[in-house]
Amino acid sequence: MNATPLLSRLLAACAAEHLEIVLIGNAAAALHGAPVTTLDFDFMFRDTPTNMRKLKRVAAALGGMILRPYYPVSRLYRLVHDASGLQADFMPVIHGVRSFEGLKARAVCRDMDGETILVASLGDIIASKRAANREQDRAVLPILEELSEMLGRGTLPTPKKTAGKKAAEKTSTATPARRRKRS
Repeated sequence: MNATPLLSRLLAACAAEHLEIVLIGNAAAALHGAPVTTLDFDFMFRDTPTNMRKLKRVAAALGGMILRPYYPVSRLYRLVHDASGLQADFMPVIHGVRSFEGLKARAVCRDMDGETILVASLGDIIASKRAANREQDRAVLPILEELSEMLGRGTLPTPKKTAGKKAAEKTSTATPARRRKRS
């Protein structure tokens, strides 16, 4: 399944609400070129009353709903839309990352079907997976570390643009999204 159209719709809805998000997890790793799979999109965002209202409007615009599943991740908000198969998790706290602001400053801007997405840096993805120390995270760490080494040696193309102050201002309404890959 090509998740680009689904991700583009999610990004457009987040941009319309000016909800700042950064894509994290395996979807973000895949956008860096890692050969990993995922079934959902994971995002970090600021958990404020204003952002919660924005997130609820994003869900409504997509015909979805926000759930609070029991899961070992604190304060997880899951946007689901059963008909399309959309599942996007929004987290204000992730293991191994101190702040949303720091994550955003190190993020990479990418274009996804005309929508801008902030993708967590590969270093932040690795740090988060190390800190979470779940079985599924430990399984992909060697792949991500090898990719990071290859990027460091310049044996793979590096991201086009990082989200510095100017890029962050330009993309302040951008939302991150994940690309699904077939297993």
